[in-house]
Amino acid sequence: MSTLLRPYRLSGLTLPNRVVMAPMSRVRATADGRATTSMAAYYAQRASAGLIITEGAHPNQVGQSNPGTPGLSTDEQADSWRQVTDAVRANGGRIFAQIMHGGRVSHPDTTGTHPVGPSAVAAVGEVFTPNGPRPTPVPRALETSEVPLHARSYAEAARRAVRVGFDGVELHGATGYLISQFLSSNANLRTDEYGGSIPNRIRFVVEAVAATIDAVGAARTGIRLSPGGAFWGVSETDVLDLYTALFRELTRLGPAYVHLEATVDDELLLELRRAWPGTLIMNPSVPGESKQTDREGAERWLGQGADLISFGRAFLSNPDLVERLRIGLPIAPADEATYYQGGDQGYLTYPAYQHTA
Repeated sequence: MSTLLRPYRLSGLTLPNRVVMAPMSRVRATADGRATTSMAAYYAQRASAGLIITEGAHPNQVGQSNPGTPGLSTDEQADSWRQVTDAVRANGGRIFAQIMHGGRVSHPDTTGTHPVGPSAVAAVGEVFTPNGPRPTPVPRALETSEVPLHARSYAEAARRAVRVGFDGVELHGATGYLISQFLSSNANLRTDEYGGSIPNRIRFVVEAVAATIDAVGAARTGIRLSPGGAFWGVSETDVLDLYTALFRELTRLGPAYVHLEATVDDELLLELRRAWPGTLIMNPSVPGESKQTDREGAERWLGQGADLISFGRAFLSNPDLVERLRIGLPIAPADEATYYQGGDQGYLTYPAYQHTA
């Protein structure tokens, strides 16, 4: 049997295969951040994955990045996710909620409040708002006394997530959002204990992970990272030293997994694999490139030390992706025009593979 299709023990969960559904924004939530019946059907269709990681859910109002995204910032938002976790479990699946604080990648038109970040440095690019794309505003730099409150917001959202049936949570520490901004050497210009040196730049993420583990347990806590990634204009100096130091602290805390994006070359990724002794989820698809992860790329990374492989775009248009990988069926392409348009078209309308005589 292919390694990709073999079971894996992830903390207290037995995964039937090593195929992970990566978190992907689909902006199908209600205007007030509640999950919908369509979202429940969407995730249930993909429950054959070893593990599903949901789209990012904001942990507080100011942390919402885009309109149409779901939240875990209130009990009402959390309760709406119960239909999702019930549907996935009824189909035999396992599901973690990704918790995503947008930080400076947000807009007052979306949240009704001004974005915050480590420093008063705007992200590069435009952000979606209810009134169309808008330039990212200069965020308000968090006061030192406020930073721990935002670190603890991940833990508060995690408690709500576990209460409504999620098997665990993944902290979104990648692709230019709040955790990534604190790790950055150009979005984070702080001179207090949360900026400057590597120990200071990793402090926020370590506090967020520690608080979440204290809230729901290490076995229910994972984190996604994009070492060296340049999303939304972030830049990281001394990538190997930065992430080696971070992994040293994470090893002490013992989360269920680290989830890496292929944002640096293989040589550096392999160095990071050696620095992290725990479960590694690898997403081999290079962000921004058209090539999707396929079985060959997945097996290559399993052979290089990854434990689980996450698939993003391939899961959008292939609800039966695990079966297609198992017997070598073609992977259907996704319609990019429907990624964020809302509605069920391009969301619930992709069929399982149709066998012909």
